[in-house]
Amino acid sequence: MKELIVLNKPKSPVSEAYRGVRTNIQFANVDKNIKTILLTSSKQGEGKTTTVSNIAITMADLGKKTVIIDCDLRRPRLHKAFGMTNIGGVTDILLNSDSYKGYLKRTGIENLEIITAGQIPSNPSEMLSSRSMARLIEQIRGDYDYVLIDAPPVAAVTDAVILSSMADGTLLVCHSGSVEVELAKSAKQSLEKAGANIMGVVLNKMNIEKRGSYYAYYYNYYADDAESEGKGKRASSGKAQMKAACGND
Repeated sequence: MKELIVLNKPKSPVSEAYRGVRTNIQFANVDKNIKTILLTSSKQGEGKTTTVSNIAITMADLGKKTVIIDCDLRRPRLHKAFGMTNIGGVTDILLNSDSYKGYLKRTGIENLEIITAGQIPSNPSEMLSSRSMARLIEQIRGDYDYVLIDAPPVAAVTDAVILSSMADGTLLVCHSGSVEVELAKSAKQSLEKAGANIMGVVLNKMNIEKRGSYYAYYYNYYADDAESEGKGKRASSGKAQMKAACGND
């Protein structure tokens, strides 16, 4: 459970960064009822599971009833972050038409529960695009203050794009210095074409040798902003909303 930085080191700059992201989500919620938030990335290894887990903990700390759903049915990692088994989860709920409540797993953190991915299906895209999946998200939405969805990377498969249309908002996690600008822009465009409400970008894994600590930036990310900065700029081009320390996983 070393990835749960907010839980293990609540006073660290890293934890403060995640609380900053939470604050910006709350600001975005002033005029909109944003309850279901999907987190994805352009490619594997950018830290989306760590990010979604820590943001969820900060929300639970405020007394908000929160649940994380692992919808990465190809390479699920949420159960590992919380030190749990992956037996019984999203796939089983959809296959058996069961109530999701029987698959909730307690994290030991007040106000925070998770639903793991469950068994790996042979047709994850079809399952995630089903009406049953849309109904499941809607049912859970009615019972929680915040529903966070851990989705697969956009570039690898269509799963995140499919799910983004079912969520109230989407956050794109980008690995600083690793993700290619064009790949990040392509991921953003794919999400927008599906009707995703892109709330911003979380830029993490900053090089501590260059910065002295880990920094995260929370952005409103617009194509026009990125274009105005030129092709050589990092995918973080846009209007900065938050700057704080952030973890490297």
